[in-house]
Amino acid sequence: MYQASLEKYTLDFKQPSGTSRGVLTQKNSWFIRIWKTNQPEIVGIGEASIIENLSPEWNVAYTHFIESVVANINAYVQQEIKGLANYPSIYFAIEMALRDLEHGGKQVYYPSAFTSDEAPIGINGLIWMGTKEFLLEQINAKIATGFTCIKMKIGAIDFETELAVLHFIRRKYPKDQIELRVDANGAFSTKDAHEQLEQLAEFDLHSIEQPIKAGQIEAMANLCANTPLPIALDEELIGITNYDEKKALLERIKPQYIILKPSLLGGFEASDEWIEIAENLNIKWWITSALESNIGLNAIAQYTFTKNNPLPQGLGTGQLYTNNTPSPLTIEKGQLYLKKTD
Repeated sequence: MYQASLEKYTLDFKQPSGTSRGVLTQKNSWFIRIWKTNQPEIVGIGEASIIENLSPEWNVAYTHFIESVVANINAYVQQEIKGLANYPSIYFAIEMALRDLEHGGKQVYYPSAFTSDEAPIGINGLIWMGTKEFLLEQINAKIATGFTCIKMKIGAIDFETELAVLHFIRRKYPKDQIELRVDANGAFSTKDAHEQLEQLAEFDLHSIEQPIKAGQIEAMANLCANTPLPIALDEELIGITNYDEKKALLERIKPQYIILKPSLLGGFEASDEWIEIAENLNIKWWITSALESNIGLNAIAQYTFTKNNPLPQGLGTGQLYTNNTPSPLTIEKGQLYLKKTD
């Protein structure tokens, strides 16, 4: 038999963080702790991370529902876990907590050379939207600390200003020095997207994430078939939980990349399905955190390492908050390390 507890935790951003959907100053997570009744001293922890304008299951009843799940944890652990497919953050939190519990409750979810501090994970540096000056300030800081791959969010300020920033970066840092990714978060219209991609392609970019809003399947398929710049699907994957539907989506759109966010897709097993389908279709991929606390980020990083993906991963969000949870993770010269404390 299992028991569980629930803790809501509000994370405060160090500075307002701009996305194409608005500016974030806070974000909520719920920590689920699970233990066996006969071994209460060993506790596994998982995180249900919610981005209120993006997480597919978010509504005003979310808090009540997650409370009911935790109160009936045995039913969900033993037989009803698949019933949480439409609640990917909660499914992921339980999956994470059970993995932690299985390995002794020490937040070691996937033992590896990463968790023993023998090997790091290459990551990209994340640049948030803002004024031209703010963008350049962030970029220079990331490069100064050793990042060789930069991901820049676009779509919140005028496009010409963003092009000017990219022109400045490329003039100063050619592609053999810095790999540049951009993330539009669906900000482009279907009418203008191809022309905007043509303009962006002039800057030798690695890829663009989600140029148009999710759900426009035919438009995205046409864009991927004729793009001058590799396209990575991100939000397009959210809310699709059935294996056959995942396969049909990737077969129809045929993107160059997909981006995997376990807390938005339903956890590790769900991400494994996307990876299997993508690799069978010769679609490349990488893994990204989704504003989790250090608890969720730690678990996602450990999972990511086991996948042996050579691309820089999107796992550099642990420094965003003033009140983040304690963490063994540290970043050095664009590499993520898990430092052993014992």
